[in-house]
Amino acid sequence: MSNIRLITTGGTIASSRKEGSDRVVANVSGAELKSRLHDPLEGIGINVDDFCSVGSFAFDLPLAFALAKHIDEALASDDCDGVVVTHGTDTMEESCYMADLIVGSDKPVVFTGAQRHAGDPDTDGPRNIAEAVRVAASPAARGIGAMIVFEQDIHAGRDVTKAHTSRVDTFRSSSYGKLGEVDGENVFIYRRPAQRFHAKVERIVPEVELMKLAMGSSPAFLNFAVEQGARAIVVEAFGRGNAPNGFAEAIASIVENGIPVIIASRCHEGRTRPIYGGGSGGKDLADAGVIFSGDLSGLKARILASVLLGRGAGPEDFRREFKKAAGVHSG
Repeated sequence: MSNIRLITTGGTIASSRKEGSDRVVANVSGAELKSRLHDPLEGIGINVDDFCSVGSFAFDLPLAFALAKHIDEALASDDCDGVVVTHGTDTMEESCYMADLIVGSDKPVVFTGAQRHAGDPDTDGPRNIAEAVRVAASPAARGIGAMIVFEQDIHAGRDVTKAHTSRVDTFRSSSYGKLGEVDGENVFIYRRPAQRFHAKVERIVPEVELMKLAMGSSPAFLNFAVEQGARAIVVEAFGRGNAPNGFAEAIASIVENGIPVIIASRCHEGRTRPIYGGGSGGKDLADAGVIFSGDLSGLKARILASVLLGRGAGPEDFRREFKKAAGVHSG
């Protein structure tokens, strides 16, 4: 018998329409979610653990960190063989990557949820939970890190993103593809993530801001973020990591004051790399002292920065550890 801890946090999967209202809210308990499973899951025991009950749009970095620590503590128990976390899809990829960084156990950590709420007659929640439980109970899923299981597909927390607002197959790992899939009672793992990083920390620093660039964007937001107490800033720049005029100068001043500025790309695939000059091209940003995130998305770079800042290291240690965690070999 495998024993799986079902940690619930709310989200669409645990939501239904509030009586007398036109709003869908998180109001379904973990016990009720378990009772609605259609799959008998023979040989697998499920223990419910209600952690919180919110829409994932209300999650913040401290709550995601507390969830990751809670998962780590659950997996330390001998009577827990794996964890399934039910979570809203809006920020699931961020909480999943936080858990991937924080959780030290090799036991499976699987996030899942639903795109159709629990009161919908065609809800996808029960099926997703059952498939997630099968993955969490599978020996093949050990040592992979935190995953998202959705619509039969298994995705690595580092690579996955929500790609569609409403379709039930919303999650994609466009750069490297899914890890595997669930087919009935069988779990198939096709690849194992090569880029994994574990950070042993007791705190994070949530004051990390994210800015997405558009044609002609102003660097004024960077200075505003610093004035509001930002401890690091992630910029989703163009292409390989380029920005409009004025960004290199603004960033240089921020970095000189000990605040890391990380350059990700607003593209969905590929790596950042300093190549271009011409004002605030990648080479100019590199000269200004930025850290390039490689193939790590802006969302995931923000999570990583928050975790690494929690170590209390200085700027050079932060730079070295960030590049190591992101798999950046130069730039």
